[in-house]
Amino acid sequence: MTTNRILHVMAVLCVAAVAVALVSQHVFDMRPCAWCVLQRLVFLAIAAVCWLGVLAGRVAPGLRRFAGLLAALLGAGGMVAAWYQYSVAAQRFSCDMTFADRFMVASGLDAGVPWLFGIFASCLDARVELLGVEYALWGMGLFALLTVMALMAAARRSGRRR
Repeated sequence: MTTNRILHVMAVLCVAAVAVALVSQHVFDMRPCAWCVLQRLVFLAIAAVCWLGVLAGRVAPGLRRFAGLLAALLGAGGMVAAWYQYSVAAQRFSCDMTFADRFMVASGLDAGVPWLFGIFASCLDARVELLGVEYALWGMGLFALLTVMALMAAARRSGRRR
């Protein structure tokens, strides 16, 4: 698989993950917590980095590798966020004043784009399962897969066809 294809598949997976989260929220009334919406932001950042890497790689092929490295860092950050949500935040009644809450509020995204980044539940209330597995674990698994794919993209030599 070429570097471009890896980056493109990663971006599509990220957008699909956010789409599933939005359907869960708006169709099935599963309200997100601060850690949920922070992970949405990380997924969208990975998608943007990947697609920018594909575009910029046409001019400077080395930028594809850089995009892979940056996406791997974001993926690792997403795994940490998902792990924290699952193991710490979901055990507490409130996400208030945690890093995710402070970051999302300070960014203005929760108020500016509430249909995507609005915080509507506590961490304890946001513990939701899909096919018997908590959303946070699905997110962690997807972040792990994306990190591996990103490292594969970063490790590939920058050639004309990659």
